Amino acid sequence: MKKLVFASLMLASVNGFAQGTMKDIMKRIQVGVTAGGNYSDFMNADFDTEGLPGFHAGLILGFKINDKLSIQEEFLFSQQGAKLKGDFLEKQDLKLYYMSVPILLKYRTKSGVYFEAGPQASFKVKEDVVGITGEDFAEKLDFGVAGGLGFQSKSGFGIGARYVYGFSPVGAFKTSAVKKDFTNTVAQVSIFYIF
Repeated sequence: MKKLVFASLMLASVNGFAQGTMKDIMKRIQVGVTAGGNYSDFMNADFDTEGLPGFHAGLILGFKINDKLSIQEEFLFSQQGAKLKGDFLEKQDLKLYYMSVPILLKYRTKSGVYFEAGPQASFKVKEDVVGITGEDFAEKLDFGVAGGLGFQSKSGFGIGARYVYGFSPVGAFKTSAVKKDFTNTVAQVSIFYIF
């Protein structure tokens, strides 16, 4: 009988601890939405380009470590690329569409100002390029690092600015003498709401 009472107490204790832990974890999870503008270009290209305006939008999933630190993952649909100015593929807006996944360590002050940094992986969904047939202009995967700052109010609304520096070569085409190891760079301004 003593063993049955002891086992029941242990089970109740473990169950209570698990429920308390689960409630604590659920309080730390943050979910939100974000959208904004991009200004992208290629770095180290041996053909003439200038910045291309674009957009991004997506979902935010975060986990609060404590009141100041959190880890934030985003799932963004992002239009990037560049305006081509020279002879390579003639003058056109070269648009690359990615699903980008930044994973950021975020430090937020008591005033609501925050700083963030971390890696980003992007998966090409589509490209809009005139003049290349039968092959892709850009690689399917793009890797980089992101850093930014912004302000998040206690109500969950916020605004942020971020710079993404690509470090993997973009070019996938084989039919041109142009070097293919240029990289993506993107400046972003966003508004967001965390529920």
